[in-house]
Amino acid sequence: MNPRSVVKFRNRKTVSPCEGCRLHLDRCICRFIPTLDLKTKLTLVVHNRELKRTTSTGHLAVKALLNSELHIRGKENEPLDLSSILTDQYETYVLYPSADAVAIESLVPKKPVQLVVSDGNWRQAGKLHRRQPELKDLPRVCITTKNSSSQNLRHEHFEEGYSTLEGIALAFGFFEGAIVRDQLLELYQHKLKATLQGRGTWLDV
Repeated sequence: MNPRSVVKFRNRKTVSPCEGCRLHLDRCICRFIPTLDLKTKLTLVVHNRELKRTTSTGHLAVKALLNSELHIRGKENEPLDLSSILTDQYETYVLYPSADAVAIESLVPKKPVQLVVSDGNWRQAGKLHRRQPELKDLPRVCITTKNSSSQNLRHEHFEEGYSTLEGIALAFGFFEGAIVRDQLLELYQHKLKATLQGRGTWLDV
């Protein structure tokens, strides 16, 4: 049996969640959120529907990274304009594994990087550059490391598929070093364990 098939994935709203980490108060992980002041900037674009999902992780990255912004798209009659994020201060890239994406390891940035990340499912993330025309000409980058984990918050459709927080951790690790990467990955592990324990599907491995 594929170990990934052991976990059953459900999207349901947590009753009376922690305002910080959005987990049940008994499983709050806010104390594990690091405070990281970095040159690399995170711009997280969250689909409105993602805000209600217990498997969402992008907001944890925003809380950990002082140099970050969160923007919400998908609200009815409230179009999102991201043109203000495009400045000469940063080299801006969109993190998404499209066919034209280049490996993030191949980048040689000449100034600080701004990483635009879509927090949503694959279908929602794939529409970002079409729904946000101001981003359509931005280069896209991808993570080539394969996900070997046997436990995930959601089913990953690709070997290189990761949760939003994991993807940010690996990407920021390239720009900011292994210590930053490991701190963010450790935060993800706390999120993963708390969420799966709440479902009764956590496996001690």
